[in-house]
Amino acid sequence: MGRGKFKGKPTGHRHFSTPEELRAGSSARPRTFRKEEAEVEEEVEQEESEGEIEEEPEKRKGTQGLIEIENPNLAKPKNVKAKDIDMGKTTELSRREREEIEKQKAHERYMKLQEQGKTEQSRKDLERLAMIRQQRAEAAKKREEEKAAKEQKKVEARK
Repeated sequence: MGRGKFKGKPTGHRHFSTPEELRAGSSARPRTFRKEEAEVEEEVEQEESEGEIEEEPEKRKGTQGLIEIENPNLAKPKNVKAKDIDMGKTTELSRREREEIEKQKAHERYMKLQEQGKTEQSRKDLERLAMIRQQRAEAAKKREEEKAAKEQKKVEARK
């Protein structure tokens, strides 16, 4: 019976093995787990030895073995083992990946043309830059003339 008004969790109490139990091998781990672990190790050893001798085709359930279908909508396994990879086969890019690559290439081409001054925007920018340089040169010349005029007035005023 529980104490208080709060219920315990439905998972029950957990039992943790002590280091002494682990060393003695009398931990609370179920015996079936040990058997399964041993079976898995045996299967791995058998697969390695069979894999070296010959490869058996996968057995398919039901009518899958009778009819070979190329279904593009069929979910393909995403996890592929390294030994199963075909290095000669090239992977096809998805539509989004192709569009992204094309977009990057177009941007690079545009930037090259921009640097060479062959696009409309670069021509406008260069014209604007030329006008600004011309205006600055005129303003500098005007300042020099005003400065020279002031100095002339100072020299004349002293005399």
